[in-house]
Amino acid sequence: MGYIIPKLPLNVDVETKAILKQLNAANKKLAELKGVALTIPNENILINTLSLQEAKDSSAIENIVTTNDELFKGELDIEQKAYMVSEATKEVLNYALALRSGFSLVRKSLLLTNSHIKQIQEILEENKAGFRTVPGTTLKNQLKEVVYTPPQDRMQIEGYMTNLEIYINDDSVSEVDPLIKMSIIHHQFESIHPFYDGNGRTGRIINILYLVTKGLLDLPILYLSRYFIRTKAEYYTLLQKVRDTNQWEEWVLYVLKGVEQTATQTIQLVKGISLLMTQYKQEMRPLLGKAYNHELLNNLFNHPYTKIEFVVRDLNVTRITATGYLEKLVKAKLLTKIKLGKYNYYLNMPLIDLLMSTSGETQSPHVEQIESINN
Repeated sequence: MGYIIPKLPLNVDVETKAILKQLNAANKKLAELKGVALTIPNENILINTLSLQEAKDSSAIENIVTTNDELFKGELDIEQKAYMVSEATKEVLNYALALRSGFSLVRKSLLLTNSHIKQIQEILEENKAGFRTVPGTTLKNQLKEVVYTPPQDRMQIEGYMTNLEIYINDDSVSEVDPLIKMSIIHHQFESIHPFYDGNGRTGRIINILYLVTKGLLDLPILYLSRYFIRTKAEYYTLLQKVRDTNQWEEWVLYVLKGVEQTATQTIQLVKGISLLMTQYKQEMRPLLGKAYNHELLNNLFNHPYTKIEFVVRDLNVTRITATGYLEKLVKAKLLTKIKLGKYNYYLNMPLIDLLMSTSGETQSPHVEQIESINN
């Protein structure tokens, strides 16, 4: 007999002694991350840089692989279509856009509705298919064997998603801690599998946005996808184990450990960015004198790669003035200048190195590697 998805709240004990102990550790680290994020005065810096890393990691779980190098450049040029990004990079950039758009929706209402979820998936997949209406969807392993068949009936899918929507937004339905609820929500969503495509990535965005709606984070900056990809086999094994045994403790513990570990890693990354910004500020002030503008510092950390047009826009200065600022920073070795096609790019190499080291890429991109993108 196949797995019958339960209606929420669960009629099982999800507050075991082991879970409550791990819950305490996870909540402490999450609170610390929330506080550390306040040390970055411009929230867009964290939203922009960290959402790209989250997008890259979440997409990699499903073998949509792109390098930081191509990702950063693509993020700068995707709207202008200055060069052709790979299909993988485009999918990762869509994820980052969906995450940012979702955050914009939920931070106003502090609700995460099915309408929001559909909008997120629509950006991810670039279609308006909505919830599945046609049967035939199955989940297979690497051997192409069917391991799980989600609900096939349209009315059943919509019923489960309505139940999930209530569980997400109405705290009176269950008094379980939000982090435990997040683990249940993620499992439930992946089991319903409401869309034809993009369920995994949509589900991971829901995780982050749920934490924001419950006030556990002010910004969508928890790197949970990196934990999932590092423990990919365990992730899928435990998802299925709940369906096979209806035992939830291992799954909930797994997610809570992920929150603690990734919050710890993200704290170190945010501290690293804050330290770099302080160092740059100390060097830029005497270098630029009265021309120093805090918006220029923000610009250099909003994008690991910047260009003249962005400085013109952000500082509201002429192209000549913007070029002068950037060239001074290049001469002081605060930026590295490269030319790709007809554009000059100015690379914040210490920031790139920091992001690459936390993503598992250990070497800085050489100019030759960057130029190969354009060939």
